Amino acid sequence: MILTPQQILELEEESIRLCQELIRIPSVNHGDGLGDEKEIANFVASKLSEVGIDYELIESAPNRVNVVARIEGKDPLRPGLVLHGHLDVVPVNAADWSVDPFGGEIKDGFIWGRGAVDMKDMDAMMLACIRMWKRIGFKPPRNILLIFFADEEASGTFGSRWLVKHRPEIFKGFTEAISEVGGFSITITGNNRLYLIEAAQKGIQWMKLTTKGTAGHGSFINPDNSVTKLSDVISRIGKYEWPEVLTKTNHLFFKKIAELTGEIYDQKNLRPLLKHLGKASKMIGATLSNTANPTMLEAGYKANVIPQSASAVIDGRFLPGQEKELMQTIKNLAGGDVEIEMITEDIALEAEFSGDLVDAMKNALISQDEDGIPVPYLMSGGTDNKALSDLGIVGFGFSPLRLPENLDFFSLFHGVDERVPIEGLKFGVRVLQEFLENV
Repeated sequence: MILTPQQILELEEESIRLCQELIRIPSVNHGDGLGDEKEIANFVASKLSEVGIDYELIESAPNRVNVVARIEGKDPLRPGLVLHGHLDVVPVNAADWSVDPFGGEIKDGFIWGRGAVDMKDMDAMMLACIRMWKRIGFKPPRNILLIFFADEEASGTFGSRWLVKHRPEIFKGFTEAISEVGGFSITITGNNRLYLIEAAQKGIQWMKLTTKGTAGHGSFINPDNSVTKLSDVISRIGKYEWPEVLTKTNHLFFKKIAELTGEIYDQKNLRPLLKHLGKASKMIGATLSNTANPTMLEAGYKANVIPQSASAVIDGRFLPGQEKELMQTIKNLAGGDVEIEMITEDIALEAEFSGDLVDAMKNALISQDEDGIPVPYLMSGGTDNKALSDLGIVGFGFSPLRLPENLDFFSLFHGVDERVPIEGLKFGVRVLQEFLENV
């Protein structure tokens, strides 16, 4: 590492301070275009300006602001790396929290607040590393495109997708990217500490299902009741047991789990291995198959009126290569009389877990935890890397954290009392610095 022990300490302390300051700016994204990243974008810009880094504020709609900066590398002819985060957070019901969700409070060894793990911790680490470089005159091995996107929490319409569509020239010469939800630790059976690098993401198919029937008085017998029809449909979908489908990423992940725990690796039945993953099993378990969950219902307008139509929203998520299979299964379960309208659709991603970028991530983690075991994993959700893939940019989730064994990390995303461990954040910024220095 290029930094002195004193500079490393300064890097850690600045990451903590920046994380707190970012949390204290409530950049809430309410969806449907209702969001405001202007204040937090200006804050990020001010932190870049303080150390003499040029930037561009890009407003895609009123108050929807992105921050872009280009960091020149030692070899500008090499393909560059996009280092990106998002500035928005999901809404919060403050009454449910034990602390002020926008206080950035330090308590019990954690920084608390909305965005602490999603993803103002990574934003803080990115800023701290780039600012330190500027202060000491360091150049990374290759060009880095530093971006803080708006609107990630609502599909990136005013953030990553807007920039890819309207400002594609920004990304010229950049072929790889790293961002959120990866590089964090989980402790499995045998006290093995794995670091999960996100190499794949499920795709999205949100759809609205509508049944039609005969309207009438609620006191009559009505075999053509739209609500009854819909209830049957969503019950079939909600209870359907999706078959396991082995992906490249899950093959590598679960083979390592079997190796570390002494279990049999049966690629046709990976579920028995989930018991070794602790609280991470809930999210990882959702990546063994396609999924489809009924999430919203709409029918009727009066207690004694049978409505002519009823509808439900289904949150469908498909594995890489399984897009057609998910939709066909939904059609089969719904039946021919049900109207299916696609609300939101997005691709799945899967990158090869090999090459110089992957080696740099693995080496950086091991440099700070020699007992750590980096592995690829498939995420049930999605990130801004989906938008960047439209330009051929290959992205990974790498926002490193070393986490306490008993922390239910995945439940903190969009959850109550969101928080990030201070020691984990210190570890993370050291890993990120090591990675960026050698990538």
